[in-house]
Amino acid sequence: MAVVVPFESHSPPSIERLTSLVAADMERVNATILSRTGSEVTMIPEVANHLIASGGKRLRPMLTLAMSRLAGYRGEGHVKLAAAVEFMHTATLLHDDVVDESEMRRGKLAARLLWGNEASVLVGDFLLGQAFKMMVEVGSMRSLEILSTAAAVIAEGEVMQLTAAKNTATTEDEYLSVIRAKTAELFAAACEVGPALNGGSKDEQSACRSFGMNLGVAFQLVDDALDYGGKAAKLGKNVGDDFREGKITLPVVLSFRRGSESERAFWRRALEDGVSTDADLEQAIALMVRHRALDDTIQRARHYGAIAKDALALFPASSMKEALEESVEFCIARSN
Repeated sequence: MAVVVPFESHSPPSIERLTSLVAADMERVNATILSRTGSEVTMIPEVANHLIASGGKRLRPMLTLAMSRLAGYRGEGHVKLAAAVEFMHTATLLHDDVVDESEMRRGKLAARLLWGNEASVLVGDFLLGQAFKMMVEVGSMRSLEILSTAAAVIAEGEVMQLTAAKNTATTEDEYLSVIRAKTAELFAAACEVGPALNGGSKDEQSACRSFGMNLGVAFQLVDDALDYGGKAAKLGKNVGDDFREGKITLPVVLSFRRGSESERAFWRRALEDGVSTDADLEQAIALMVRHRALDDTIQRARHYGAIAKDALALFPASSMKEALEESVEFCIARSN
């Protein structure tokens, strides 16, 4: 059973304008990615390219390029930093799939099922190493500080999520802390390095970081809802994976908090005890619908999206600024 989460929009938002504005730079980023995954160890490019070439939108590196241009940067360093951001993201996906024992990623079998957990972890480490090499080559200490700090925070977020797993007592504030670290931190860093690379003012760097952080929170909240209200073909993974893995996401937090004692007993059995069936997933979705947990999760995402767009008010009107604002609407209204 799946409930499609409705989004109020007459013409679906897109990132076409953003993609067009950074197209030339993205070609160079893609070339850099291909060259940096090369290795005499055959398995490394095989595993890395399995995920890198699997159709992701590469939103994070596009944000690095866009923010660099928005801040007036005219050098070349943003290309390597964008590639580094994509490598960091890919590494976290490889590691996450091992931790979560995931079977699918972006509509394909997870790398761990094809090459094993050990290879997935080690190739993820290789990509992180390549990312840091590129940061050093750019020569911006501030950019290196931003991205290296993000790497540590993301790891902390993953551990926080492990601690919260199957804990139905997790509060909304606690869960938001997890996704700020685990997901939104890389969005924030990807956006902040542009003005940092350009020697932008503290106000510009803070504004770009705020945009990325709030966009990242909105992005993850939409993912939370889609795991219960989306379609597997568009999600690129199985609907209900979060439920099967015992993950406590916002729809669960809201449903648990708003439910009756018997409903809370269901959540404890299904998530804390690790005993759940397809029928349990259907019941979970029904409870989320009953208590408007999916709708309200999307409303929370819209709230953070509005904060993200407002953070750009510091910058003068431009095509790039409009494209970034449209990217927020796309992230909230996306159906994949």
